Amino acid sequence: MRTHPGWTTAILVIVAALVLVLWARTRPSFDAYGWLVWGHQTLAGSLNTNAAPSWKPLPYVFTVPYALFGHYQLWLWMITAVAISLGGAVFAARLAYRLTGGEGSRRWAGLVAAAFAAVALLAMQDWWHYALSAQSDTLTVALGLGAVDCHLSGRHRWAFVLGAVASLGRPEIWPLQALYSIWAWRAIPSMRRLIALGLVAVLLLWFGIPALTSRSPFVAASNAFGSGRRLRSDQVGGTLRRFLDLEPWPLELAAVASLCWAAVRRDWTVLALGVAMALWVIVEVAFALHGWPGLGRYMFGAAGLMVVIAAILVGRLARAPGWLGVTLAVVVIGALVPTVISRARVERHDLHLQRLRTAEIDRLAVLVNRLGGPARLRACGEPLTRLEYQTLLAWTLHTNVAAVGFKYPQAIRHGNPIVLYTPIPTGGWQITALHQRSASCLRLPG
Repeated sequence: MRTHPGWTTAILVIVAALVLVLWARTRPSFDAYGWLVWGHQTLAGSLNTNAAPSWKPLPYVFTVPYALFGHYQLWLWMITAVAISLGGAVFAARLAYRLTGGEGSRRWAGLVAAAFAAVALLAMQDWWHYALSAQSDTLTVALGLGAVDCHLSGRHRWAFVLGAVASLGRPEIWPLQALYSIWAWRAIPSMRRLIALGLVAVLLLWFGIPALTSRSPFVAASNAFGSGRRLRSDQVGGTLRRFLDLEPWPLELAAVASLCWAAVRRDWTVLALGVAMALWVIVEVAFALHGWPGLGRYMFGAAGLMVVIAAILVGRLARAPGWLGVTLAVVVIGALVPTVISRARVERHDLHLQRLRTAEIDRLAVLVNRLGGPARLRACGEPLTRLEYQTLLAWTLHTNVAAVGFKYPQAIRHGNPIVLYTPIPTGGWQITALHQRSASCLRLPG
């Protein structure tokens, strides 16, 4: 472990992710099922990104190669999502330890700061919900913190690459990645080719693929305007409240105190983290004013930086001479305990609901196979279901999300062959074939 700490940590994180995925028995979210469909349909040569979810390249670079493994694509993506998400806690701990000054007579203070950072990150509001449902927001946190850690370690190329990959997940990172690219271009001329290639890759993945597979290169921005969760008023205050809700107020006060301490000591590294955090939130506020949702999970990355900044204060208090600093560090840590317990209870309840959803999803797959499989059902007409199951049904039937309807009345009035996939209160599904002309399809339930 001492000889190869990076590889050892990576293996442990992957094993932990595998155990968590198997234990949790959850399934991907609405968006994540759509990403899996993208991978499958890309290999089939029929990708269509007009329908939800909004285009996002980060999961795409994983789900396309994973689609080569058939139904194991789902498990590979879920394990990847959880593993990278857990890596965020590792990088938060490393940064807190490094910036606290972990080595020396009070090395334990750095370890306390590292533990605080890891726990506080994992206790972020809804963090486990999004990680275990294979969303990409927790991945962005890990990639962003990893980029910071690589930069401080002198691995500037890796820092740029991780930042570029993170940029494929959230556009809020673009200004930060642009600033780092400008600095690296001037300070490290040998990186210029890498920077140019990275810029081209990000632009092509964000806008090139939608240009070929949807109505517009900017389909993600267009879809975002249609979100029912965008703020209709007080976009500035509402976005800030969503950000502040991610972590408890004692941690936020600790982050403010840490930045003040850094300003007095002229600790430019910690202040730079604070500027990056603020810039991320400012960009999100601008997006909200523009009419995009401005959801809390879009600011997970900024909250991750805040966690590291607060953890640095804990470590420095613990390193201070005498008992006053240690006492204050204990107070800050203790103030986090009620939030950790409360959110653990919330996540436990959410996990119960997610397991019920998993059982419902599994019943759909069983029923589809019993009725002849995806190909036979696709041949019976347009599939329709409730909106929240649209991507799931597309994944189950091996078709594009755009091919699955959700407007029952209009489809029924048209008189064309359709198949309705409707969840029932008992947790099962009712499949109803209407307006059928094929004898094979007439034998379906209906």
